[in-house]
Amino acid sequence: MGFAFPVKFFCLGDNRLFPMKQQKPLLYIKKGCPWCIEALNFFNSHGVDLDVRDVTKDSAALSRMIEVSNQTKCPTFELGDFVVADFSVDEFLDALDHEPEIRGQLGLGEDDE
Repeated sequence: MGFAFPVKFFCLGDNRLFPMKQQKPLLYIKKGCPWCIEALNFFNSHGVDLDVRDVTKDSAALSRMIEVSNQTKCPTFELGDFVVADFSVDEFLDALDHEPEIRGQLGLGEDDE
């Protein structure tokens, strides 16, 4: 039996292994940004649970966003090694076409546009 995406495990003291809960995807935004609003509406309408960080109010989030994306534009999406920076929803969906595992982790089907 295989997994469609990498699974990390943690070990209890009695050597039993259990899958670790995946981290929430991060969405870096700037207040008032129309592309950020579009992205938030898309993710909310598809039930994607996000950790939203406003980089205009959180300097640590801004630093992290720059570290993972090498740029300062929003929205920027991060889930593990999958990063999409400065995107429209259509551009995000195009990026997901190349990462079906990520699409599955987000609970988005092929028809979720």
